[in-house]
Formats: sequence, structure tokens, C-alpha cells
Amino acid sequence: MADYPVSVFGATGDGTSNDTLAIQSALDKCFENGGGRVILESGNTYVCNSLFLRKNVDLHLEKGAVLKATSDLAGYVRPNEQINDPKTALIGNPVTGKPSFVFLYGLGADGCSISGEGTIDANGGAFLRRKDRYYVTGDFYPRPTTIYVEHSDHISFRDFTVVGAPFWTLHPAGCDDVLIDRIRILNDLDAANSDGIDPDHCSNVRILGCHIVCADDCICLKTSKGNAEYGPCENIVIDGCTLTSTSAAIKIGTEGVGDFRNVLVSNCAISRSNRGLSIQIRDGGNVENVSFSNISIETRRFCPDWWGTAEPIVLTSFNRDENTNSGTIKNIRFFNVTTNGENGVLIHGGKAAKISDVTFDHCRVHVTKTSKWPCGLYDLRPCLEFGVEKSTNAAFFLRGCKNISIENSAASFGNLCDDYRHAIDAEDVENLTLFRFDGKAANGEEAIKINSQLEMRNSQ
Repeated sequence: MADYPVSVFGATGDGTSNDTLAIQSALDKCFENGGGRVILESGNTYVCNSLFLRKNVDLHLEKGAVLKATSDLAGYVRPNEQINDPKTALIGNPVTGKPSFVFLYGLGADGCSISGEGTIDANGGAFLRRKDRYYVTGDFYPRPTTIYVEHSDHISFRDFTVVGAPFWTLHPAGCDDVLIDRIRILNDLDAANSDGIDPDHCSNVRILGCHIVCADDCICLKTSKGNAEYGPCENIVIDGCTLTSTSAAIKIGTEGVGDFRNVLVSNCAISRSNRGLSIQIRDGGNVENVSFSNISIETRRFCPDWWGTAEPIVLTSFNRDENTNSGTIKNIRFFNVTTNGENGVLIHGGKAAKISDVTFDHCRVHVTKTSKWPCGLYDLRPCLEFGVEKSTNAAFFLRGCKNISIENSAASFGNLCDDYRHAIDAEDVENLTLFRFDGKAANGEEAIKINSQLEMRNSQ
């Protein structure tokens, strides 16, 4: 494989000069010659505007090399649209299209990759402002995405570190055969929207051995409206990751106009997170065939600015608005999942009972108070009917669902909150099966509160 050191193309790497032209020239020449490796050399800091990733070209950051994003918004490529005043035109706008600003951008760049043990500094401080002591947001939205690769197959991301993303960090969209291996994402825990990895309408994705600390979701599968021309999000493997999030560590949704299927999540450790595992369907897409196994989850509530009230596991399907009919969630399995946090499992399918065939096998749910924030809440946002709802907390809180099985599992309470109650609180549940379930209640309450069709086989 031919190497193309960027110094040969005139890059200074002095941390002050803008090296965009030199690095892009190296990427383009490597592509013209059939592919190879463009090398950012160790010990240097390369300040750049947006760069275009190229087909069969590996952008390689040597250990000790830093690629730093510019603080000038005019230096970013805008895949979504050209706008006359980028500093103000997007204030308050939701994410409805493709990213508005991108630092590292690939389109039709089959076989492109980013590798090496160097660091990408996304320069998030240039685009963020503090709202309060717990929460940082921005003067415009959406802010720059760090890496966005669209309609590109057989792509890889290995070994590098990203710090300080002002918005989503790694966003592949409409891609097939995606390998994300042993990367680190270290974003501030108070910086809103700084998701870690967001596969969007992608297939055959492997996310392996990554360490992610970020505000908002660490790993989030999406089928966004902006990329609706692509297919479902399917055949996803997430394994061996360590995750900390002020939203959900691993999430499917909420952007979900297309389907999600065949997802395997295993051998992950989730700590100090606002939520653990979450499937949130608000649009027309459906979720089926998802397995979570060998996972430890530790949750605590963060401030009310963040969605979630420390639920370790969330499955919800609600209509986003009056014009949306949300999809279904079915065939979901949790095996050998251990949770320790300030809230319990939440399953809520609304009045239409859009959640079915969910199994908990060899799972342990422990609910204990650790933060200063109130308990007795469930966060059902975003949706038409509900918000943050006041309710007593249960280890398993089940509403509007069917064919739920809890087998060889246990529920218990530790440090008590006045709103902690039952091991299982079930209402409008069709076919709830308990088998060898050991449930302990809080505050002298009954262990199981049922308003459902129940089949109980609690043999030892």
C-alpha cells in the first residue's frame, strides 16, 4: 500500500497554520493513484477546514498526531443545503435533513477508512455555550457533525480517538459493511447532542471494543427522515464496549421512519449513565429481532435537562405527533443483564399495545437511590400524549404490551425513595408470564401489582 505523508504536500502541522489544502491534495492524489494511505505524522497538530474522504483511501493518524477542526463555520462543507448566513439560518431548526455542517465528509467513498492511534479534536468549544452548571448547548442547531460518511460501502474506522464533538461524532448513513473497531470517543458529559456513533439506514455494521463517554447517546441506531432514500438499519453487532452517557448508552430510535431488525448487543459495561438500553419508536419504523446479552448497567439520574429518569431498560412506542402512527417493537430478548440504578425497567406501548414478545431471562434488576434528583418519575418524551410522568417506581413497570416473559430473574430495592413500590407493576398487559421470579418490594408494598391477564408459573 502506497503511503502519502502530508508533509510532502506542504502541511506544516504547527497547530496554527491551516493545512486543509495540503491534506486534501494528499487525499486526492492517493485516490487518483488507486488508493493507499495518507499519513498525518506524529507530534504535529493539523488545523483544517472540512476534508473530503476518498474511495479506497485510508486517512491514518499516527500516535501523537492531532487533526483539529477549524473554529470558522464558513470552513465546513454543508451536505444538506447551501445557506446565505450559516451563523443564523439554522437557529432552532430540528434535524430533519442531512447534516448541515460536516468536518470529515465522504460520499460514494467505498473502501474509505480512518485509522491510527492519533486524535481528532472536533473543537466543540467553538460552537457551544453553557446553559447552566449541568448543561451546555449551542447558539445554532444542528452544530457540526464530526464524521459523516454517506452511501459508501466497505468502510472502516479503527483505533483513533475523537474529543470534544459539538454534535454527533461518527454518523455513517446509507452504508453497507461498516467496521468500527476500538475507537475512543471522549466528549463532555454536559454538551448536548454530542452522540457517539449513529449508524443511520446502515446494514452489516460491527461496533467492537469501543470506549465512549458522551452527552446524549453513546451508540444510537437511526433511520432518519433525512436519509429515507436508503434501506432499513439491519444486521448490527455491538460487542465489548464500555459506555457512559447522559442520555442512553445504547439506543434504537427515536428517529425511525424505516425499520430496524436483527441487532445483537453483547458483553458491554454501562456505567454512570442516565439510561442504559433504550428502544424508542416515535415514527413509522418497526423494530424486531433484537438481543441484549451479558450486559451490566449502572444508572443515575442527571439533571432534568436530559431525557430519561435513570431507567436502565426502556421500550416505548408512542406517536410523535398527530400526523404520525408509531411502529411496533417485537421479539426482544434480554439474557444475563444486570442493572443497578435509581429506576427500573420501563415498557410502555401506549393504548395500542405496540410492544410484544419480550423476554427477560437470568436478569437482575436492583433499584437504589444515589442522586439528589427526585424519583417517582418516568420520562416518555418525545410523544404526542405524554411527557415526564409522575408515578411510583417499580423494578418492572409494564403498560400496554403483550406476551412478556420474566424467567429465572430477580428484582430488589436498596436505598429507598418514598416513591419506590413494587417488584412488578403491570397494567393493560396481555399474557404476562413469570417463571422462577424472585421479586422483593419496597416500603412494605406487595411484590406484584397486576391489572393484566397473567400466567404465573413461579416454581423453584
